[in-house]
Amino acid sequence: MSNLPLFRDPWTRREAWRKHPVFSNRAMFSSLFPGFGIAVVAFTAYVIADNVYLSSHKQGDVHH
Repeated sequence: MSNLPLFRDPWTRREAWRKHPVFSNRAMFSSLFPGFGIAVVAFTAYVIADNVYLSSHKQGDVHH
């Protein structure tokens, strides 16, 4: 218990949770959009594959 900070001011003790690393801006931003990076990569791969597939199977203007 000796490694715990000593708070003499009651307001400082109540505000100490704000300095915890879980509440840092980097942690908040990284958990704001979970899976966003993977989704961007997957969507980009899909668009590229779709464009390659459509360019290899081009058909004329067919109207029904």
